[in-house]
Amino acid sequence: MTDRLVTHATFTLERLYPAPRAAVFAAWAAPEAKARWFAGPDAEHALDFRVGGREVNRGRSDTGAALTFESWYRDIVQDERIVYTSTLSENGTLATVSLTTVQFHPEDGGTRLLLTEQGTFLDGHEQPSWREQGTGTWLDALAAEVLRSTAQR
Repeated sequence: MTDRLVTHATFTLERLYPAPRAAVFAAWAAPEAKARWFAGPDAEHALDFRVGGREVNRGRSDTGAALTFESWYRDIVQDERIVYTSTLSENGTLATVSLTTVQFHPEDGGTRLLLTEQGTFLDGHEQPSWREQGTGTWLDALAAEVLRSTAQR
């Protein structure tokens, strides 16, 4: 019999972006922009950004495992907050279930983003520290997307 393990973890990440809230929020809401910073180069990404909408990101890990990250948008307040629930599966096996809140605050002519994730990590398939590190990497990629989009204006 396989040992079953449940680990609960919460983390909060902050980033300051030198762009207005509307620009940072738009990088989450626009499918093409979100795919550029969130999905890997060979990933399959679909985004239905609305309350009740779903986002799916399918790709492969460094070891070749099939990863599917699915989110369902529960609350969206334009330019202020996004709340979503997510699952991560590896080769069809559920690894995590999480609740994430993203808040956008005006600060110093830019935007302070505050992301809080509460996760349930199942059977050792993913570690909380891996998720926190990966989410931080996404937020850094978001910075590049925001700079790219504001430079085009």
